[in-house]
Amino acid sequence: MDYTDLYIDGAWVKGSERFDVINPATEEVLASVASADIADADAALDAAERAMADWAARKPRERSEVLRKAWELMTARLDHFANLITLENGKAGTDAKGEATYAAEFFRWFAEEAVRADGLITHAPSSGARIVVQHKPAGLAVLITPWNYPAAMGTRKIAPALAAGCGVIIKPASETPLTMLALMPLLEEAGVPKGLVNVLPSKKTGALVDHMLHDPRVRVVSFTGSTGVGRKLLKSAADQVLKPAMELGGNAPVLVLKDADMDTAIEGTMLAKMRNLGEACTAANRIYVHDSIAETFTSRLAERMSALKVGDGTDPSVDVGPLVNADTRDKVAEFVSDALAKGAKLECGGTVPNGPGFFYPPTVLSNVPESADCVHDEIFGPVAAIQTFSDEEDAIRRANDTEYGLVAYVFSADFKRAMQVCERLDYGMVGLNRGLVSDPAAPFGGTKQSGLGREGGHEGMLEFMETQYISADW
Repeated sequence: MDYTDLYIDGAWVKGSERFDVINPATEEVLASVASADIADADAALDAAERAMADWAARKPRERSEVLRKAWELMTARLDHFANLITLENGKAGTDAKGEATYAAEFFRWFAEEAVRADGLITHAPSSGARIVVQHKPAGLAVLITPWNYPAAMGTRKIAPALAAGCGVIIKPASETPLTMLALMPLLEEAGVPKGLVNVLPSKKTGALVDHMLHDPRVRVVSFTGSTGVGRKLLKSAADQVLKPAMELGGNAPVLVLKDADMDTAIEGTMLAKMRNLGEACTAANRIYVHDSIAETFTSRLAERMSALKVGDGTDPSVDVGPLVNADTRDKVAEFVSDALAKGAKLECGGTVPNGPGFFYPPTVLSNVPESADCVHDEIFGPVAAIQTFSDEEDAIRRANDTEYGLVAYVFSADFKRAMQVCERLDYGMVGLNRGLVSDPAAPFGGTKQSGLGREGGHEGMLEFMETQYISADW
C-alpha cells in the first residue's frame, strides 16, 4: 500500500507506533499503518489552524472550484478507490464502486453549495434597525468516521467543512484507514492547501479524540458511529460547548402494507437490507409484512437472498463479501441463534462457513418474535428478520417503539395512504417505495438517539458554520 503514514500539514509522518490492517476476506495483513499520538494531534491542529486562516478568507468561488476539481479527479479514479474499499472493508466490487461514486459526489454537491451560504438583510419592525445576518466558518473541525463506508463517510464530512471554510482533522476507523489516506494526494492535486486536511489513524482513539475536543481551537465535532460512542463524545464536547454533528445508530423498520406492489417491495427490501451487506445504520432491521401477503413475500425474499453469491469481493462475480471482522460476524451469528431459539423459522442461510474470511451467508428468518434480540439491536449483517401484522396502527406503533429514529421504509401502492403512514413515523428519513434514501443533495440524519444535525443537502454545510447577526442603523 502506497500511503500508510500519518498525513499532517501536507506531509507523510511515520509516527512512533504502527498497527495492522486486515483483509476481511483472507484474514491476511494488508498493510502496517502509523498510529497517531497526542503530539501528532497537536501538530495536526497547528497545521489546520494555519491553513484555515487563508482558506476561510478565500472567495467562495475559489473554494468551490477546488471541490469541483476533487470530484473530477475522484470520478476518474473510481475503480482505484473501489478496489481499495473492497480490500480493507470486504464489500463486493459493485457495492464498492457504488460507494466510491457516492463519495465523489459529495465534492460536486458541496462545490455548488460553497457559493450559497446566503445571508439576510431586513428591517427590524419595532426598533427600525437593520438586521444583517451572515454565515461564517465555525472553526477547526474534528471528523471521526466509521469502517462501513471508508470513503463516503469521510467525503460527506470533508466536503462541507471545506465548503464552509474550515480546516479539519479526520480520524478514520482503525479497520479501514487506507481509503482516506489514499484520498489525500488527490486533494493535493485538486488544490487543497497543505495543512487544511489532516488524517490521523490511531489505535488510541479515545485519548486522541478527547485531547482534540478539549483544544480551544476546535469548534465542531462530526461523528458517525454507534449511539454509545456518540454519548461519550457529546460528554467530552460539552466541556467546551462544541458544535456537534452526530449520525448515530439505527433500527430501521420496513412496513410492507397489504396493497404494496410485490416486485417493488422485494427489490426495495433487498436494497435496504443488503446494501453494504447490511453493515449500515440505514439497513433494514425489522421487516413488518401484512399477514395477507407475508407468505409470498417471505418466499420470494428467501429465493432472492439464496441466489446471492458469497465470496471475496475482488471477484467480479461475487455479490456478497465478508463482514468486516470476526466480532461483527460472531454477533450476527448470535442474533440468528437467539431468534431461532425463541421460535423464529430459518428460511435460508444461517450457517457460518469454514474460513478463512469473516463470511456470513444471506439469511432470512420468518416468525421472528418480539423478544428476539435482533428486533431491539442493530443486526449489522445480511439477516432479514420478518414479522407480520394485521393492523396498520399496530405496525406503526411497533415501528416507532425504539430509541432510534434514523430511517424507515414504507411500501404501498396507495400514495396518499403511504404518505399518511410516513408522516406518523418518528424518523428523520423515510424511503417510500424505495430501499435507498442516501443522497448528497438530501439532509441525512435522524431523530431521538439516532443523532443530532444533518449531513448532505444545504444543511450539511451549515453544520460547519456559525450564524452572525449585525444590528446596524443607517
